[in-house]
Amino acid sequence: MNDLKSVLNHNSPIPLHHQLTEFIRKELLIGHLVDPSGKLPTEHELSEQFQVSRITVRSALKTLMDEGLLDRKRGSGTFLKTNQSENWIGELKGFSETIEAMGNKPGARVIKSGETLNPSKKIIEHLRVNEIWELRRLRFADGEPIAIEHSYFPKEIGQEIGKQNGLNDILTYQYLEQELHIKLHEGKQMISAVNATRDEAEMLNISEGEALLYMERLTISIEGSPIEFLQSVYRPDYFQYEVKLNRRG
Repeated sequence: MNDLKSVLNHNSPIPLHHQLTEFIRKELLIGHLVDPSGKLPTEHELSEQFQVSRITVRSALKTLMDEGLLDRKRGSGTFLKTNQSENWIGELKGFSETIEAMGNKPGARVIKSGETLNPSKKIIEHLRVNEIWELRRLRFADGEPIAIEHSYFPKEIGQEIGKQNGLNDILTYQYLEQELHIKLHEGKQMISAVNATRDEAEMLNISEGEALLYMERLTISIEGSPIEFLQSVYRPDYFQYEVKLNRRG
């Protein structure tokens, strides 16, 4: 492993354990600092690598365990919690991109695709068009069904997506940017909770009425045009939502 002591600024007013917490979090989210089983180095090894005390290492790891990102197994060590498949921290990513970044294998099964015959008022208002194309998929992480995503696009964009073979595996955001040359700018996202319907429960292998994380996202191009309106439900045991808050003086 490369020398890591230089990543921390010992002269900064920011406490070392805060710096270490942020660095470890970022590294974990891109699959670094852990072995193939998801195990972190020991406290002693981390202390040596970062040239800080074990108390500093212990404090940083405790913060990440309290957040649900890490799990300590008695007698075995500290491990990345692989069931925490997504941490939303401000970066616009598609499902597959996020799952891969967390070290899991993404998958999907198309439930429905094609022109929307009776779009709701909400969908029309968000996309600002009347003709709409939809793609509904059951999403997997390591073969386990964990989400149902229902994407809506302006008809001309959706029809281009529909021409592609393998809609199960299409990386939507990459396709939009690389093939259709639509530069995505931002996503406006709303998150709440719902109870699983009978159909959702059957697809996600849970009980009807169990709590699900519900998300709506409007993705906008660099020109300010609505590109996708997404309505999704996620199993909460596989997702957590993290927001960083700053207090203004």
